Amino acid sequence: MFKIATAFVVSGWLFSAYAQAPGSVGVQRMAVIGIDGLSVEGVRSAKAVHLQALMGNAAWTLEARGVMPTLSSPNWESIITGSAPEQHGITSNGYLKKKIALQPSCIDAEGRFPTIFEILRQQRPSSRIAVVHDWDGFADLLEKQVPDLLQHERGPAKTTEAALKEWNEHKPTLLFVHLDNVDHAGHEYGWGSKEYLSAVADADRYAGEMVDSFLTGGDAMVLVTSDHGGKGRNHGGNTLVEIQIPWILAGPEAAPGKLSAPVNTYDTAATIAWVLGLQTPACWIARPVTAAFRPEVVAARMGHKDSVGTCADPAQPSPGGLYDAHASPPALSKAGH
Repeated sequence: MFKIATAFVVSGWLFSAYAQAPGSVGVQRMAVIGIDGLSVEGVRSAKAVHLQALMGNAAWTLEARGVMPTLSSPNWESIITGSAPEQHGITSNGYLKKKIALQPSCIDAEGRFPTIFEILRQQRPSSRIAVVHDWDGFADLLEKQVPDLLQHERGPAKTTEAALKEWNEHKPTLLFVHLDNVDHAGHEYGWGSKEYLSAVADADRYAGEMVDSFLTGGDAMVLVTSDHGGKGRNHGGNTLVEIQIPWILAGPEAAPGKLSAPVNTYDTAATIAWVLGLQTPACWIARPVTAAFRPEVVAARMGHKDSVGTCADPAQPSPGGLYDAHASPPALSKAGH
């Protein structure tokens, strides 16, 4: 079993180190395509020819699980923070309730729970980080000053165009793309409706265009995933059709085939960190999905070693004051999805 190493401090941050050698394997870039509201049944039943073809050459599962509640803000935050709502504190979309209902279990100097973007910026300052998002509320879930590009576009066509321009012109270390048309179709017509399946097919076409570009050159991994499914015209409940999501990892280091190991949505952040050779904060609960990688890649990154670790005591401020459980909670945001 791949285990977390002992917590320690790097440049003022408290980290849980994974036994890996940064840069020991060829891949140095990663792109994440997040399709909001993409259900498991959507992948299976729509004309998602590109995603279905991708699964033939990728490590994949249609049984990955999101977090409760099955709403966009808590789940996207979990995806980029390696933690559940119990840790990062976001429990709603901010419409009828406060988005941040709980004080985060650890916070950085600006009062936020640390995201994968901040971890990358802290440990590899010269990296280019880009986020292109269709839903405007996505920007409220991360440190806006961290990405080199934080761009909001309306609709999957413009979002895809901007993402491809960024990838081809600036070669970012990490690119996160958010598409929103599938979720809109689910709310308007119902999950599983012909209109919903048509929206999935559209998102599939745009995702396929991006995947083809992202994998050209052999120096990048690509992950396609979602935040939640849906039931009827809504989501937020505790059914499997709402909480189960696709998780598809492709690239030169992936081990093609259906994953037998369980995958939680917050494991995405730890997997990105693992690919890019980053140490993760001790307050993250995520683990990298090492079963998705070829055995020789895992051996190279882990150095053939396992180590047992601990998490930082959330009741104590971390060295350097960057993770401080006693600090005042951050300002509450009402933006949501």
